[in-house]
Amino acid sequence: MRRGALRGPLLLALILIALSVSRCGTSGDDGDSAEPRGPVMAKVTDVVDGDTIEVELADGTQEDVRYIGIDTPETVKPDAPVECGGPRAHHLNERLVSGRVVILRFDAERRDVYGRLLAYVYLPPPEPGGRRLFVNAELVKRGVARTLTIPPNDSFAELFARFAARAGARGLGIWGRCPL
Repeated sequence: MRRGALRGPLLLALILIALSVSRCGTSGDDGDSAEPRGPVMAKVTDVVDGDTIEVELADGTQEDVRYIGIDTPETVKPDAPVECGGPRAHHLNERLVSGRVVILRFDAERRDVYGRLLAYVYLPPPEPGGRRLFVNAELVKRGVARTLTIPPNDSFAELFARFAARAGARGLGIWGRCPL
């Protein structure tokens, strides 16, 4: 069988699973059934910057998603200059997730004050039994993101802090190129 021949059917199966998961009740304490449950599969339709994407959920809903626990230098903030390392963070995030199906996992709070979904973002494994890529962590590991811990959404704060310390010690990304 040709390599990659199962990608289409596998992707369809993952989307159908995500759709069935998203219909299994409510996710918020207020009983709002429009709120997505986690984990949720979504297709990335746009990469806004290093830590924000736009996605389409299985039901066709469009959502802005802000990565939990990290912060990348600004590239699109109104009335703010492009910050050192921002374009690199945006480019890496784009390379990792643009046009791909991702898995969104939520923490204690689903949305920020701007109405964006707050999520840990994962890429599904490239093949059954493979490892999925934790995008938030990957951006920190590669030195293009700093940690940004905002309780109660802090499940991976210690992990991100360890990765940031290693990236800083190695002078990766913003740690080696940008004034602090």
